[in-house]
Amino acid sequence: MDVLQELRVFYNKWQGKKGFIGSTALGGLIPYFAVEKTARPIVLLQYAIHAREYITTYIGMMQAAHFAVCGKRGTVYFIPAVNIDGIAEALYGDKMYKANARRVDLNVNFDARWGGGERNVREKSNANYIGEFPFSESETRALRNFTLLVKPDMTVSYHSKGEEIYWEFFQGQKERERDFNIAQAVSAATGYPLKSAGVSCGGYKDWCIEKLGIPALTIEVGSDNLTHPIGKEFAEEIFIKNRDVVKVITEIL
Repeated sequence: MDVLQELRVFYNKWQGKKGFIGSTALGGLIPYFAVEKTARPIVLLQYAIHAREYITTYIGMMQAAHFAVCGKRGTVYFIPAVNIDGIAEALYGDKMYKANARRVDLNVNFDARWGGGERNVREKSNANYIGEFPFSESETRALRNFTLLVKPDMTVSYHSKGEEIYWEFFQGQKERERDFNIAQAVSAATGYPLKSAGVSCGGYKDWCIEKLGIPALTIEVGSDNLTHPIGKEFAEEIFIKNRDVVKVITEIL
């Protein structure tokens, strides 16, 4: 089975709260899974917003299953595959594909200094195209609307690769200190260093920090020595490094 088939099987077997946050450009449903231990804190994790990074979909399913058994505190939403259409293209077409079916890079399509990134492009492409306007894409609107619905205290975005953590986006001093402390705790749990993203704008993390005022992390998994797309055979070792991330976050918030 490919990763999308495995996700469908996982969805059908999931015994807890589940549903769909919305649909993709081609009409595919984007599933979520929830683990409810206590009412708060609320944490939202999203994965594979970039098509070729579908190794993170496996990590999302593994983290959800693990937290369902081992979690003690919080309500946590897992969205293992935001970019389902793009993943299909990366599986069976251009394996380096990052964008959605409309050739928009979803992680530069959020309303957070949109269009200000140093790598942004303004024509349709398999990567880095910002779209016609913020939230032009059904996937980014779905993720925005679901985020506003569940009102998380923090979000985490999983990407690949590099084994590093991004946590900054023009925070004020008070928020910067808060977010740095959380990021340090996650860094200690994973062994991944904290990094600066440089001039990068329009991402989901950026929007959560700037517009919602909450802590948000981007965690890049998988060694830089690996090549895109990272194969399923590396999922277990990546999961082991990230096994305690949700626990750490729900206990520190």
